Amino acid sequence: MRPEEFRRPWLYPKQEAAIYDPRRYSLIEAGTKTGKTFGCIVWLIEKAITEGGLNKNFWWMAPVYPQAEIAFRRLKTYLPDSYRSAKPDNTRLKIPIPNGSAIWFKGSDRPDTLYGEDVYAAVVDEASRAKEESWHALRSTLTFTRGPARLIGNVKGKKNWFYRMARRAEAGEKDMGYHRLVAADAVEAGLLDADEIEDARRTLPKEVFKQLYEAIPGSDDGNPFGPLEACYARLSFGKPVMWGWDLGKKQDWTVGTALDINGYVCAHYRFQMPWPNTIDFITEKTGDVHALIDSTGLGDPIVDALQLRSFHNYEGFMISPKPKQQIMEGLAVAVQREQIHFPEGPISIEMEQFEYQYTRLGVQYSAPSGCHDDCVISLALAWEGYRRKYMLARGSLRETGSVYGFSRTVLDELGVMYDAA
Repeated sequence: MRPEEFRRPWLYPKQEAAIYDPRRYSLIEAGTKTGKTFGCIVWLIEKAITEGGLNKNFWWMAPVYPQAEIAFRRLKTYLPDSYRSAKPDNTRLKIPIPNGSAIWFKGSDRPDTLYGEDVYAAVVDEASRAKEESWHALRSTLTFTRGPARLIGNVKGKKNWFYRMARRAEAGEKDMGYHRLVAADAVEAGLLDADEIEDARRTLPKEVFKQLYEAIPGSDDGNPFGPLEACYARLSFGKPVMWGWDLGKKQDWTVGTALDINGYVCAHYRFQMPWPNTIDFITEKTGDVHALIDSTGLGDPIVDALQLRSFHNYEGFMISPKPKQQIMEGLAVAVQREQIHFPEGPISIEMEQFEYQYTRLGVQYSAPSGCHDDCVISLALAWEGYRRKYMLARGSLRETGSVYGFSRTVLDELGVMYDAA
């Protein structure tokens, strides 16, 4: 068979439009059994046959090696008869093409093994479950060839690189196409039975059905804060009464967040500077206002340096697992009770990504791999200091009628919000 004699199998219109999108990258969020895998097998075979040549490589990458083996077996079945003269390598998962090119099948579980090759076209299968580092490696192999890629998969929540990249494609980023293939499309095309889909709808949890059959991401488990919208507010014009400072180390940021008397964020700084400049900046911005500051590791001598040149208003806070759990749970309660308010932007983005998981040592709070949590920690420190000084003080107001000697009338004049009950 000559390349010009290749005949593309029938694909239903939405399937073909998604997979043969003329843009370099096509990101396809798809329901299960909607034809995304078969369509991409056809696409990769066609690329290898019509654009291949001596030593040209084409890749199929799955989350793990056994999944790559499944695609390997399927592609062997679909390969045109006249192209089966070259014997597939079942050990290395390689299918030679008579024109000198080869289709390889890889797992994303060992990113370091993916660098170095030149790849002329690639498919990332089940991208929402593949390692982001492996996509980085694969993308590097397409640099010299400027090869295209098809990224396909079921949706799996919102906390993965495929979801974020799909949103960029959906927003119209250059060279990126975005498509959704859902069960209804496959039913309309005659690939799936409507009764089978309805049975799945009845027997599966609602959120699971939406993700697997309608390509609608569910709410991510593991976020401690819940919905944030009720806490959004513009940066307050009030004066700071409490600061939280998280100190940047290596690639992290130093972040300072201040709350006003009513629990609204009124100042927020995020930067990377040498330690002497950082100390000067924190001193200038904080003034004589009380501050909780991260004293973990290198933070301890920084706190000492700040205390030497300040009004002794800096309180070191060790961000070890147990104290971190406490301040994160305190911040989560404040968010859920709408006691704290902050602007949309870096703070809200980090809070949306933040997650927790149960371990044998307790609850572990952290940002996902590759993301930052500096803004979240800074806000949590500010809230912890605020909670101690003002929220607990409101309880004292209810019990004694005064806080630190200030009457209710004076507090009203200062604009302090407190529980009147």
